Amino acid sequence: MGCQSSKLMPCCSNSKVKASVLEVPDEDSEEKSQVSCLLSFQEFTFVQLKNATSGFAVENIVSEHGEKAPNVVYKGKLENQMRIAVKRFNRMAWPDALQFLEEARSVGQLRNDRLANLLGCCCESDERLLVAEYMPNETLAKHLFHWETQPMKWAMRLRVVLHLAQSLEYCTNKGRTLYHDLNAYRILFDEDSNSRLSSFGLMKNSRDGKSYSTNLAFTPPEYLRTGRVTPESVIYSFGTLLLDLISGKHIPPSHALDLIRDRNLQMLADSYLEGQFSEDDGTELVRLASRCLQYEPRERPNPKSLVAALTPFQKETEVASHVLMGIPHSASFAPLSPLGEACSRRDLTAMHEILENISYKDDEGMTNELSFQMWTGQMQDVLNFKRKGDTSFHHKDFRAAIENYTQFVDGGTMISPTVFARRSLSHLMSDMPQEALNDAMQAQVVSPVWHIASYLQSASLAALGMENEAQAALKEGTIFEAKRNATTEHK
Repeated sequence: MGCQSSKLMPCCSNSKVKASVLEVPDEDSEEKSQVSCLLSFQEFTFVQLKNATSGFAVENIVSEHGEKAPNVVYKGKLENQMRIAVKRFNRMAWPDALQFLEEARSVGQLRNDRLANLLGCCCESDERLLVAEYMPNETLAKHLFHWETQPMKWAMRLRVVLHLAQSLEYCTNKGRTLYHDLNAYRILFDEDSNSRLSSFGLMKNSRDGKSYSTNLAFTPPEYLRTGRVTPESVIYSFGTLLLDLISGKHIPPSHALDLIRDRNLQMLADSYLEGQFSEDDGTELVRLASRCLQYEPRERPNPKSLVAALTPFQKETEVASHVLMGIPHSASFAPLSPLGEACSRRDLTAMHEILENISYKDDEGMTNELSFQMWTGQMQDVLNFKRKGDTSFHHKDFRAAIENYTQFVDGGTMISPTVFARRSLSHLMSDMPQEALNDAMQAQVVSPVWHIASYLQSASLAALGMENEAQAALKEGTIFEAKRNATTEHK
């Protein structure tokens, strides 16, 4: 993912985040450019990460990376709007807090554009959480095995396997030669649709399950003998992934090797790739996979030789990854809805008109709760503040709207995302962008996938001069709205 804003890291270093514990090594110019927007590894508080994920809401689970709950990954957003991925471990995964911190800090030194880099961790009481860069375009497993619109093109498959080899070479050069359970769930796609290797698998000595999945057909033979992961075991898993990319299926290595020995490459290759690669290329790549899957670990290649072997095979190198993948790029994400369009051009008058028409239909369950509690005097007073706020909002008396909505919110008896949204816009109209952003974020805490909350965050961030973050929030809003509309159409 590209750099966010230069304002991000100071935000990460506020009083709610513990002091930075590691500075990233500064060894060459390439790494300097890569780490310019990811300056240091941070220790976060549990409350911070709970808020960032809306209380670890089910809606924010992005992937289990081949693992079972509760070792799942959530998407989240920090107070500075930086998007993150948070892995929350089983309570017994890391009983030794010091070991967890040392291991996380060690992995947190790595910075490379072939990794979904580890940004921080949290170690409080029994809680063990890791924080990494958020990759918005799903996993290799999704695009290779469960695609919906088009199979992955051959040129993109070649690019993915080269990127994977490069990530392993980088980690090896940094002394991190082990990777646990390398599989198609561990390869993620960033906002440009370039593949990245999840940094979570670089953590070692965890009790977060076994180092490999329970499917013995895909497990390195030496791991079955000793129960230990070696650098050569990682190469074996690389070979199984290369087979996945060639075949478009998760074929057990033993079966694949039988097909290779019988020179039955037609049965091995993905039928959707017909005509996309030559027989010579296919033969050479299958031979490379065979070398990775050798029974004797010492006969397998190392990451550096894999990079050298795969580089000449690259096709369509001038074509952007998002084009090969058929994924809309953030710069071309369209079309915008009327509200999205109004937010993008900061047309507050149009936003006001649209929010008026939306009314309170997005406050799920609130109406029934109100009608049940109407008889109490306190509730009647609170509802009167909401009605007065709505009247002021309608007549564009935004100062009065803020005052009345605040009385409603402070009443504490009901929570309404629509009230937060209307007060957010009222703050924008009153030239109070930080207060507007706070309300828009509160609306999203109440309703994590509500597109209006994201749109209002975009407008607020733009008013604060945070253009990159504003564009990211706008894109998020369009995604939420598209999913909402698709769900409505199916009903």
